[in-house]
Amino acid sequence: MSTETIHIETLGSGPDLVLLHGWAMHSGVWKGVRDLLALRFRVHLLDLPGHGFSSACKLGNFDHVVHIIQDRLPENSIICGWSLGGQIAIALALNNPARVNKLVLVSTTPCFVKRHDWPWGVERKFLKFFLENLHQNYRTSINRFLTLQINGGSNVTDTLAQLREYVFEREQPNYNTLQEGLLILQTNDMRENLHRVEQPVLLLHGENDVITDPCAADWMHKQLENSKLVLFPRCGHAPFLTDPETFVACLNE
Repeated sequence: MSTETIHIETLGSGPDLVLLHGWAMHSGVWKGVRDLLALRFRVHLLDLPGHGFSSACKLGNFDHVVHIIQDRLPENSIICGWSLGGQIAIALALNNPARVNKLVLVSTTPCFVKRHDWPWGVERKFLKFFLENLHQNYRTSINRFLTLQINGGSNVTDTLAQLREYVFEREQPNYNTLQEGLLILQTNDMRENLHRVEQPVLLLHGENDVITDPCAADWMHKQLENSKLVLFPRCGHAPFLTDPETFVACLNE
C-alpha cells in the first residue's frame, strides 16, 4: 500500500460514492452538490495528488495516480469522475473490478487530444498554450480555463463566479503538478481498453461542451456493454454546476 498521503473528506451515509475532480481543480468544486448527494450516499471527496489539500503528494504519471487512489477505495464503491477524474475512474474500474460497483463519468473522454483516428479531441497546441501561460500567470490562465468550462451553459455569469470561488479557495497546484497533469491529458488514450469495463456506467455530458466533445461520450456509450448516456441541454463542461438538481437526480436513480 502506498504511504503517500492524499486528502479525503467523508460525509453522509449510504452506498460509498467517491468523487474525483479534474485537472488543476480540487474536491471543493463539488460544493454545490455534495450535501445533496450526502442525503443518500456516503460521499468521499478526494483531492488528487498534488491538488488542493493533497499538495504534498506528487502527481507523477497516470499509473502513479491510479495506484495511490486505488489503495484507498472503499469496498463496492461508486466512482464518479469529472474530466480527467473520469479517466482515473475508468482505470480504477479496470484494475479493481471487485471493489468498483459502478462508474459515473462526467464530461469524460477516453482521449483528450485529436488524433488521425480520433476527431473529437482538442488540438495538442491548445494544451501546450495552457502550459506556457500557466508558467507566466497561473491565475489568468486558470480563469481562461474556467471560462471555457462553462461556455455553452445557461446562466454563465453566475456559474463562472461560483466556479471561480470554489477553485481559488485553496492553494494553487505547483507548476510541476500542472505540467505532469497536462502530460497525462496529452498522452493518455483509453480507447483500446474501454470495452473491458464490466461495471454499469452512467455517462453525464453537456451538449455544448467545448473541452470534451459530446460525440466522445456517445462513442463511449456505444463501446460499453452496460451504459446510459444523459446529455444536459444548454450545458458546457461542468453539468454539476450548471444544473445541479438534474445531476443529483441522475445519480440518485
